[in-house]
Amino acid sequence: MRLAYATSGSGPPLVKAANWLSHLEFDWNSPVWRHWLTALSARHTLVRYDQRGCGLSDWDVQDFSLDAWVRDLETVVDALGLERFPLLGLSRGGAVAIAYAVRHPERVSHLVLCGSFLRGRLARNAPEQQPAEAEALLALIRTGWGRDNPAFRQMFTTLFIPDATPEQAQWFNDLQRLSTSPENAARSSEVSYSLDLTEVARAARVPTLVLHAREDAVVPFEEGRQLAALIPGARFVPLESKNHILLEDEHAWERLLAEMYSFLGVEAEDAGPRVSAEEPVVLTRREREVAALVAQGRSNREIADTLVLSERTVESHVSNILSKLGFRSRAQVSAWAVEQGLARNVAEARSR
Repeated sequence: MRLAYATSGSGPPLVKAANWLSHLEFDWNSPVWRHWLTALSARHTLVRYDQRGCGLSDWDVQDFSLDAWVRDLETVVDALGLERFPLLGLSRGGAVAIAYAVRHPERVSHLVLCGSFLRGRLARNAPEQQPAEAEALLALIRTGWGRDNPAFRQMFTTLFIPDATPEQAQWFNDLQRLSTSPENAARSSEVSYSLDLTEVARAARVPTLVLHAREDAVVPFEEGRQLAALIPGARFVPLESKNHILLEDEHAWERLLAEMYSFLGVEAEDAGPRVSAEEPVVLTRREREVAALVAQGRSNREIADTLVLSERTVESHVSNILSKLGFRSRAQVSAWAVEQGLARNVAEARSR
């Protein structure tokens, strides 16, 4: 079995467990995944790889199983000589990340899970129609995945990213066709649908952050909440989104970055200028309040309602904050506000 992996960025390592549907080259140009890869590479050496049967890894696969997926992760980190690192698991990659962390707690410094599940579709205590829906999805994958007509794949795109633009939807449709074969997609999905991580999650003993979109149509919100409840000491963060894969222009993406950067103890920054320690930045009281609410994932409209301001005034404050801090995105402001304790201070002040 040959596995394809890649690294990008610089700094301490951040390992991303492979999730369903990835392609090391195609993802870099995709408007669905590009912002993820850019942000995760900004302060870390990002390590990612294509799952067996997927992307640039071998497609001729005999063994699709959680154990095989964990062995693949072990192989990649061992090949790179990594001793201790934070581990990121998205969707199905979360199951792999949890299982790896339980097997190798001495090597995982932090565990970040987003859109992950405790139990697959066939393992949940769900209404009677759920197993039938799972079987229908598997049949649909086998019959429609490889066709030139994207109508079959569009259904999965709508589930994964319902708020996608036409361009983003087209890229995700193409990713499905390019990333794996219909048979591999069906076989790996069948394994994923049957997974039950209840006992594995209870055995996890590493600092864990669990994030989940409230209206996720792929993995129910309650699955993420129960996953966090079972992992000792895990922190759960709800994200206001419908998308299983967070898109760049939504506030939930900014919230995810701020929470993850704070959890990992690094600054949120991209190629923009840094704030000089010798020249402390002075924000007005109102600007600090706005920055704190940005860190809470609030939109300009929500900030305006909270502070009883016009939306245009809030836009002006955000622009001033970006200029004063030398930042280029709200995500950087979010991480800075978390680091400064602004979000916590505002929440405490409002609770009194």
